[in-house]
Amino acid sequence: MGTSFNEKFDQHGAWRREFALRLKLLVQWLKDQDMLDASVEDRLHRLEAQVRIDRVMVAFVAEVSRGKSELINAIFFADYGRRIMPASAGRTTMCPTEMGYDPDVPPCLRLLPIETRLKPQSLMEWRLVPEKWERTELDVSNPRQLAEAFAKVAETRRVTQDEARALGFWQNPAIDQQVVTDAGGRVDIPKWRHALINIAHPLLKQGLIILDTPGLNAIGAEPELTVSLIPQAQAVVFILGADIGVTQSDLSIWREHLVDDDLHAATRLVVLNKIDTLWDAMDSPQEVQAQIDKQKRDAARILGISEQQVVAISAQKGLVGKVTNDAALLNRSNLALLEDALSKGIMGQRQKILGAAVARGIAALRSETSRVVHIRRRDLTEQLIELKGLQGKNRPVINNMRARIAQEQADFDAAGVKIHAVRSVHLRLLREIFSLLGSVALKREMAQLTAALNQQGFKLGIKHCYGQTFASLRANLQLVHTNGLEIHAMLVAMFLQLNTEYGFSLQAPDEPQVDVYLKELDLIERSHLQYLGIGNAFRLAQPEFAQQVIRALSTRLRGVFETAMGDIETWSKSAASQLDSQLRERRKNFVRRLEAIDRIAQASDGLGERIADFNARSIEVDQAELKLVELTDCLLQMTAPERFGVALHDPSA
Repeated sequence: MGTSFNEKFDQHGAWRREFALRLKLLVQWLKDQDMLDASVEDRLHRLEAQVRIDRVMVAFVAEVSRGKSELINAIFFADYGRRIMPASAGRTTMCPTEMGYDPDVPPCLRLLPIETRLKPQSLMEWRLVPEKWERTELDVSNPRQLAEAFAKVAETRRVTQDEARALGFWQNPAIDQQVVTDAGGRVDIPKWRHALINIAHPLLKQGLIILDTPGLNAIGAEPELTVSLIPQAQAVVFILGADIGVTQSDLSIWREHLVDDDLHAATRLVVLNKIDTLWDAMDSPQEVQAQIDKQKRDAARILGISEQQVVAISAQKGLVGKVTNDAALLNRSNLALLEDALSKGIMGQRQKILGAAVARGIAALRSETSRVVHIRRRDLTEQLIELKGLQGKNRPVINNMRARIAQEQADFDAAGVKIHAVRSVHLRLLREIFSLLGSVALKREMAQLTAALNQQGFKLGIKHCYGQTFASLRANLQLVHTNGLEIHAMLVAMFLQLNTEYGFSLQAPDEPQVDVYLKELDLIERSHLQYLGIGNAFRLAQPEFAQQVIRALSTRLRGVFETAMGDIETWSKSAASQLDSQLRERRKNFVRRLEAIDRIAQASDGLGERIADFNARSIEVDQAELKLVELTDCLLQMTAPERFGVALHDPSA
């Protein structure tokens, strides 16, 4: 069996720590070499943050009673020797639950009351008001106390059916018929809207986030869950019951809430749980396996996926096998098959993406710092040629050379006026880009859709308005791309001129792309479209729910546009800082050349010493280039695909 998910995640955490240490060594060396300018420092900070803040969210999605919480227990919490998440009969997760780790927050369980759905604030906004959440401190060394605290996520309260509908439950007439009421016509609903668990679990400390979602009723009532959280998860584990197969409610969740996206296809797994219900003493092992294989084929066919994406397991037997060290039972549960699929799907894909992104950053960093080394070598060579040309010359010749260098310096300073003019145009176009991606523009583009959703009663024509809004947002991104291309063309022309006239080695960064943001818009549009159909007409007619929808959508779109703005800003800084760095080096070079001439003019015997000094500095530059290649090569080797999943060594060695 391959590496388990837990082991793979441990290896990923060790890789991140080693990478951070080696990056720190590179930063210190760059400081010592006076190569840590604003652009290089900004690029290093982004690389460090990219690796340090890397998060992996695994969303577990299922209808009620599919064994979802038991599966989470089996994969992540078996080391506690008991169930941690509520998974016994009659106890199940009733509200969306996020488990993660924040070192600045003590171990605790925070619960947001369900009544907050009657208010317009989004979940993201409620997160910023911790005093509105009920808080329970956690003793991470006491499994019993943890289990008792986590049991709160299964709490319910009894309300009238009108109250339930006001809170977003049972808006679908088909589901209404299935609601179980008491003698007074009241129904049970979740007591809590959302749960946040902060514990120092080894995997959570390394950046894993577990999202445990409730059934169809609760998922559909929380737009932010399906629009923001689930689509952004690195992997989705969709759980079915092997004893019942794909039910209508299972199919509704799959079609309505798990958006089909080719980018995420490799990390969407379907788990056919509870295969132990098919273990029948009356049937042979071959007959039992035939039944399981048939259920897998049927599930794959109904969901429209390959059979390889369906894994048949028994979470309950897997948990028991781990807790009791029963290798035979654990093997029969097939839990290891799922963990292997998770490690290859989630961690393999995540490491591949992160490794590629980091490799691009390191390559760009090396290219940028190599240009500084090249400039220093070229300047030293020019000065050596000048100094050697002065050997045996008299004072008038030396004075003439000083005058020529001073004139070159004056001509170079005069060229700064042209550079300033180009930069002014650059900044103007950049401001236009930022205005297109800013919150004011986003609010303006969404004004029509917001007004339509705020209309009283049924929202007629809402889909058309929705389509127009996204068309406008795409048009803005295309305009951003156009302005970016104009800036890029201007930079290419200016850099070419400076390279030709002054021997610079400027290289304009590749033009900014918007394809990734356009794809994000497509994904958001598809994930939100479900709320605008006939099936949600009654729910959407409620002002509170309509407000939740628009707030969830605005939050997600704002995140995409802010990311785009940040990437454009970094792209612009890269070009500007590269130019600043080479201008600064050239000005230093003029000063050094003039100082060398002045010293020679004052002491005729100093020429040989100056030449020897410059020769020594040339050797130092050559050594610095070799060291730069060595340090960056080490980082690049860490991003190679074959590096992931192997034993890691001590980076200080």
